[in-house]
Amino acid sequence: MARSIPEDPAFTDGHEAEKYVWEQLLAALPDSATVLHSVPVRHCGAEAELDFLVLWPGVGLAALEVKGGQVGVEGGRWYQSDRKGKHPIQSPATQVQSAGHTFLDWWNAQNSHRLSSRFAHVVVLPYTRVPADWEPAGLPRCLVLDQGQVEGDPAALAGDLRRAIESEGAGHTSLAEEYAERILARVVQDLSGDATDADAALEIEHVQDSLTERQRILLSATRDLKRVRFVGGAGSGKTYLALARAQELAKSGLRVGIFCYNIGLGGYLKERVGQWKRQQPPAYVGGFHDFALSLGVPAGDGQEYYDVEMPRQLREIGESLPAEQKFDAVIVDEAQDFAPSWWEALLACLKDPAEGRIFAFMDTQQDVYQRWDGEPLGASFGRELELVKIHVDGNMRNTRRIVDTFKPLIDADVTSQAGQGLPVRFVQCASEDAVDRADDVIEALFEDGWDSRQMALLTTRHRHPVHFEHHDGGTITEYWDDFREGTGVFYGHVLGFKGLERSVVVLCINGFRDDGRAAEKLYVGLSRARSLLIVVGDRQMIEDAVGPQKAAALDAARAWTPASTA
Repeated sequence: MARSIPEDPAFTDGHEAEKYVWEQLLAALPDSATVLHSVPVRHCGAEAELDFLVLWPGVGLAALEVKGGQVGVEGGRWYQSDRKGKHPIQSPATQVQSAGHTFLDWWNAQNSHRLSSRFAHVVVLPYTRVPADWEPAGLPRCLVLDQGQVEGDPAALAGDLRRAIESEGAGHTSLAEEYAERILARVVQDLSGDATDADAALEIEHVQDSLTERQRILLSATRDLKRVRFVGGAGSGKTYLALARAQELAKSGLRVGIFCYNIGLGGYLKERVGQWKRQQPPAYVGGFHDFALSLGVPAGDGQEYYDVEMPRQLREIGESLPAEQKFDAVIVDEAQDFAPSWWEALLACLKDPAEGRIFAFMDTQQDVYQRWDGEPLGASFGRELELVKIHVDGNMRNTRRIVDTFKPLIDADVTSQAGQGLPVRFVQCASEDAVDRADDVIEALFEDGWDSRQMALLTTRHRHPVHFEHHDGGTITEYWDDFREGTGVFYGHVLGFKGLERSVVVLCINGFRDDGRAAEKLYVGLSRARSLLIVVGDRQMIEDAVGPQKAAALDAARAWTPASTA
């Protein structure tokens, strides 16, 4: 029996004749022969497809065109009668000759030595009986295999095909076995469909981006509301919505300010706004405290100064600003990080504190600073402003496996819409060894094909040594520029990474400064990865900090030992 490529072709409806011919050819031809089904070929603009290509070492090659149904010729015009009725068709002899010549031209163009083996173009009519003496001009009878020949004795079918190749095939030599394998190697080139985890992440994240864009419908639904707080969990696309709302308002000619607390997130917002084309940018984009400094509030020392005194001074300056320097709209991302006094300062910078547009995007489950939970604003201006609460449901930015890992930590039923994704991994080790083991993980990821620019290593307590070096060895601006430019693995702390993400996050749980905030830190850290999450730390220490029920967040993770630590 001959070899078939593909081994088990997928014959679709309407191609029953080809399947029948395929079965008969395999039974008729010797083991040394190969039958290729559906061979596409393209050369110099010409495109064709061979129903079958037969490679027969010691004999030659044959291109076969199969026509099912009842085939006939009337007045030089070919017809086919099948379940669709009688209808004209292109001459199968012309089809197979054209396809065969295109294949031959392609092959000769690929090789320094032209094909000299005999090559016949054969028409196969498995359901039509053709008289033995029927031989129109240009189509010798031996180049037509009819119903009687196809369904007859396999040895006779093999003999008929051999006779067609040897008597009518162009060329002057038989096909050498080595040359047949050479043809196969060129015609059938395997492409592995086995993607690495890094390759799979690309598709995962394209899906996530597409899902995130669909959240924009919430902006359309709330376009007439002036004061809104959008409340959603990690990965729900809040930052995307904040930027989209800012873009809409700026495009309409309003003076817009976009604010956040974290320096890294502020830099990311600036980068995204910088990509807007042919549009007036917002009047301000970045951190709240940087805004205060830009208006002349002096830098100070201590958390008390930045949390209380700086906002107080900003409010005083804001109230005295000329109208043209005030905002029509204020947008705050990660708004749960803003204390009420910060909001009061921003209201003072609005042209109309009572009627100006206010949009807060927040996740109350990530309230690691415990400053604001959405209560009304503006009491010091004589009128409390209630922000309409809009829920941003679903998770678009994390895979289902990542969501299942952090879900036990939050008081919300969240579902990922981005697919199952890669398994979450857990590396068990003592807390004091977590940094070293996290470094081993990074090395293993390099070996697995991940790009350093896709990775972030986040700690929960003390900084990683590289974090110290990058953060304290240069300016904070340079540190975050490295993150945005993707120059390599990013080393940071979970609190500084709120609102940000990378394809791969190695969460190094090297302790908690305050067990009372451990759950929030874990939630932030576990939700920063888009495609692959790897947790490194001591399971018992985590359970002691957050309790057995919340520590169950790690039950779904797969135990893993990086090769470099084995």
